[in-house]
Amino acid sequence: MLQTAHSENLTHWSERTDLAATFRWTARLNMHEAVANHFSLAVNDDGTQFLMNPNQMHFSRIRASDLLLLDANDPDTLDRPGAPDPTAWGLHGSVHRRCPHHRCLMHVHSIHSTVLACLADSTLPPIDQNTATFFNRYVVDEHFGGLAFDEEGERCAAALQDPKKKVMIMGNHGVLVMGDSVADTFNRLYYFERAAETYIRALQCNVPLRVLSDEIAEKTARELEDYPDQADRHLAELKAILDHENDDYAS
Repeated sequence: MLQTAHSENLTHWSERTDLAATFRWTARLNMHEAVANHFSLAVNDDGTQFLMNPNQMHFSRIRASDLLLLDANDPDTLDRPGAPDPTAWGLHGSVHRRCPHHRCLMHVHSIHSTVLACLADSTLPPIDQNTATFFNRYVVDEHFGGLAFDEEGERCAAALQDPKKKVMIMGNHGVLVMGDSVADTFNRLYYFERAAETYIRALQCNVPLRVLSDEIAEKTARELEDYPDQADRHLAELKAILDHENDDYAS
């Protein structure tokens, strides 16, 4: 793992490297969109101080040392040099300020999650193991109000008060995934996109779906929540691949 001299002066280095790795891997999976989209991670107890990607930097180039350290309670953030993207600040700042139970946030416009968000009914029925993972564990935002500046961010944050709801299907927009750590959140983001793809492809068959009962869907979701170390091992393996390739994400 490459670590440069100036990185020694930056705080929260392990958190930075974890987050940087997920930017790189999200780009490889083509789940990013140009230089839009944004991830953040709270680094203090009340969640108001957080790391986030720089304004309009491509996910495939983001390094640990590039990440901004922001304060959700600082009203002058957008007036400072190197300010974050205004929509990233509006959404992530609002959620970190109002929802300390959500430590990490990942917002993308990945294809299948966004297709789901464009349907008149954006619910995700439990038709397989991956879709069952999210049974009763997401909210659908049906009131898209334009770009996620402060007012829109505050509105979204108000809908995320339940700690058990760790995905917001943002109607007409994309998806916002939340978690307790970088590994937890990225693992959830990955599986939600896979679940959305399965559902969208199943709809394309134009035949009745085999939907699980509520009882089995809930049982499956609980079992997967309790599955040992999956999220941590997922991220550890991705970082091992990047390290083997001498990727500079951790610089």
